[in-house]
Amino acid sequence: MAASKKSNVLSLSRAYDAPLQAVWDAWTVPEEVAQWWGPRGFTLTTHSHDLRTGGHWHYTMHGPDGTDYENTTQYLEVVPRQRMVYDHGGHKDRPPLFRVTALFTERNGRTQLDMSMAFATPEIATEMRAFIKKAGGEATWDRLAEYLEKRRSGAEQFFIARAFDAPIDRVYEMWTEPDHLAQWLPPTGATMRFLRLEPHIGGTSFYSMTMPNGTVLYGQLSYLALEAPSRIVYTQQFCDEKERVIGAPFFSHWPRTMLTTVELVSEAPDRTRVCLRWEPQDASPADIAEFVKQRGSMTMGWTGSFDKLAALA
Repeated sequence: MAASKKSNVLSLSRAYDAPLQAVWDAWTVPEEVAQWWGPRGFTLTTHSHDLRTGGHWHYTMHGPDGTDYENTTQYLEVVPRQRMVYDHGGHKDRPPLFRVTALFTERNGRTQLDMSMAFATPEIATEMRAFIKKAGGEATWDRLAEYLEKRRSGAEQFFIARAFDAPIDRVYEMWTEPDHLAQWLPPTGATMRFLRLEPHIGGTSFYSMTMPNGTVLYGQLSYLALEAPSRIVYTQQFCDEKERVIGAPFFSHWPRTMLTTVELVSEAPDRTRVCLRWEPQDASPADIAEFVKQRGSMTMGWTGSFDKLAALA
């Protein structure tokens, strides 16, 4: 979520692998909105919904700790499948927190979502950006991607996106050069060392990872696509010290292979948006169930890694 230091506006852009009508429905049909709206762990109850210019949406968000958050969205402009402008965060005598403009554009079968959130002052925008990050609010748009993919294919996937203040070539380098990757990819407090390097299509890199408690894990990355500077695809598996593929050491059920797809888009000369997709492979129904259960933990883990990447890039 981006904002210049003097701007009162936060902006966000996402591209979804779904047609425009599917994305619009996901935003506007209450039964569909309930499947993804809010940070991970939140649920939603809609009390009334009048989608039109001058209409409103009254709903309650239920936090994972049991706290309820009542909201009444006021629609200022609704142009079906194109544009939506609304005031967000108000309810009864509580004034709105900010004004949202959401633009929907279909491009080659995908849908581009461009959002802006306008606050009263730049200072409030800066505070809100920090609050949204701490509350995991950006995961809302990852949950939308997961919902759209589940609706399209029936597959359970994990998405996370982040914008970095660095040129796209630099971010691509940080993903594909093993020495760089080892500095930021491990979970917070862990260290990573590549024991064999084959960062090319068809190659497999073997690594060790030392966790904060001293446990040493081994794994391998097998590269399927390296399309500089916009796309990286690889599989990731746990191994033993002899490079034999094993099950995950921390769960009794977990996908044996994870397919990782990384898309990079240049939003400005010094700003790059990264969208990561995890797809379970060689997975049983129990493996998939554990994968879905752990999405919140995956968000926290990747956020910690991305924080390190942001500092290095």
